[in-house]
This record gives sequence, structure tokens and C-alpha cells, in this order.
Amino acid sequence: MESARELVRINGTTKAPVMNYASESILGVVTIRAFSATDSFIYNNLQLIDNDATMFFHTIAAQEWVLIRVEALQSLTILTFSLFLVLVPPGVISPGFAGLCLSYALTLTGAQVFLTRFYSYLENYIISVERIKQYMHLPSEPPAVIPDNRPPISWPQEGRIDMQDLKIKYRPNTPLVLKGITCTFPAGNRIGVVGRTGSGKSTLISSLFRLIDPVGGRILIDNLDICSMGLKDLRTKLSIIPQEPTLFTGTVRNNLDPLGLHSDDEIWEALEKCQLKKSISSTAALLDTVVSNDGDNWSVGQRQLFCLGRVLLRRNKILMLDEATASIDSATDAILQGVIRKQFISCTVITIAHRVATVTDSDRC
Repeated sequence: MESARELVRINGTTKAPVMNYASESILGVVTIRAFSATDSFIYNNLQLIDNDATMFFHTIAAQEWVLIRVEALQSLTILTFSLFLVLVPPGVISPGFAGLCLSYALTLTGAQVFLTRFYSYLENYIISVERIKQYMHLPSEPPAVIPDNRPPISWPQEGRIDMQDLKIKYRPNTPLVLKGITCTFPAGNRIGVVGRTGSGKSTLISSLFRLIDPVGGRILIDNLDICSMGLKDLRTKLSIIPQEPTLFTGTVRNNLDPLGLHSDDEIWEALEKCQLKKSISSTAALLDTVVSNDGDNWSVGQRQLFCLGRVLLRRNKILMLDEATASIDSATDAILQGVIRKQFISCTVITIAHRVATVTDSDRC
């Protein structure tokens, strides 16, 4: 039973990759066909299906093996009882009573196999309840707002970031990703952070947004500890342009200003600065132009410029670029860098990059 239960757990981990791969293939079917990668994706999909089917087969086989063992044990018990009835001296047990006992024993055998089968199913699939219980006991995020410890409305005024002996790990029993980082990002400077994959660059960004709380040390923004305030108060004061831009189903207006905090004139001004005004004004719906799921009706470069437009509207003192130019063409890269240089002169700009050439115009690296 323990082996069957563990196989059900493993089968649960092999099913998710099949569904994810199918979903990603559907979303990227145009690109797959354009690069003639159909055979490769079919092969990878079949490999994932084979892995899942193998684990499913072994799961069912383990359950059936339990039933075979139960039936074998019952058959052995009935055989032993039958031999006892044959070898018992005549007259001790009447033939009618012996036949009745054997008849009931055979009937109970089928009922016991049925009961064992469903007990086995219950034992194996109770894992689903275990998973729900695990999610119920996941540690909750800190509160969005801490009424007794809210930063000033004008915070941060300068944008200075101080990291003091910062230590970050993703899980309790794993090694530290950031090991006692101590540094200062001066206010109004452009800071470049360069390193190889896995060196902790993105972890640094995650810690600033408190996607991961430090296990040691602290982060100060304008002399306020970010771990002492609510998540909403912190995250609304930080801006980021990610490597993979995200657009939501809706309209251009909703994507640039989801909370409705800005006027149409301000939105048009932001679009003009990031050179999207011409594309939007050429459509009949203007700011109500439809944005499909994940922004599929816009190019990757345009999606990145939409993210730039959001940042322009927010006007926060701290801006982070997480490999923002890695997946766009040189023309869009030039627009992005030009707007940041002009519009964020007094802001603290942190650029995460793999290559040194990306951060050559930074004040510090």
C-alpha cells in the first residue's frame, strides 16, 4: 500500500508537465511552425506522455498487486479450511453445515476483495486531501497595509537603497542565495548589476519587492526598513520593466492604467513618450483598442513599450529593469533606453543584465 501511495504521488508530478507543455504548444503554434520545429515538439510531447503513462501503469499495477495478494491469501485460507473439513472425523461436522460454511466463505471472499479494492483507492487518493492540507498551511504573505506603520505619502523622496548584511534563501533547508550582501545604491544613480545565470541578480529584485523575505539583514529605502511596512505600501512605490512583458485581456487604457488613476491626456502623453501614440491613434477605438490574452495581438517590442508606459504613468523614484532588453530588437531597445535617460534623470535606476555592454552607460556597476 505504501508503494502504491508513493506511485500516486509521483504520477501527480508527471501529469502537470503534459498539460503545461500542451498549453504552451497551443499558444506558440505559429512560432513552432515558422521555425519548422513541429517534429521536435511532437517528440517532446510524446516523451512526457510516455512518462505519465508509465507511472499511471505502475500505479494501477501496484493496486492490482494488492488485490492479487488478498485473493491469494483468501484462497489459501479456504483451502486450509476445506482440508480441515475433509480430515475431520466423520460425524463431528454434518455435510450440510460444512457446505454452508464453504458457501458463505466463498461469498465473503468476493465482498472482501471489493472492500479491499475501495480501501486501496481511498488510501491512495487521500493524497489529494494531503495536498489541500499542505496548501492550507502555507505561510501567508505579510499584510498589504500595516495601519500603525505606514510610510509617508511622499516616501521615497530620494530613492536611496541600503542593503545591510542581506541574506536570502528560498526554502528553510536550502543554502543561501544571497550571502551577507552589504551595499548602497545612491539616490538618483543608474546602477548596473551584472552576473552569470544563477548568481542571484533576480533574487535581488525579488527581495526589493518582498517576494522573498530576508532570513537575515535588512533593506532600507530612504532609511525605512521595507520589512516593517505593508506590501501594498512598498510595491506601489517601486516600478519594474520585466524581461517578459505581460499584458492583460482588456483595452489599452486598462493595461496602462488598471486602477483608473490618470486622465486620458496623461495616458496619451505617456504613449507619445514611449512612441506608441501613432500605433494607437491609427485604430478606430483609440484607447479602447482591444488587447487580447497575453497581448498576442501586439509584438514583443510593443508589449515592452506598454510596460514602459505604465512606468511613466506611475512616476516612482525607483525603477528596476530585469533583463528588459534581452528579447527585443535594437530599435525598441534604443527607444527604451532613450526614454529612461530623459524621463528618469532624478530616479534610482537598477539594471539587471548578463552582458557588461548592457550597463555601460550606468553610473556604477
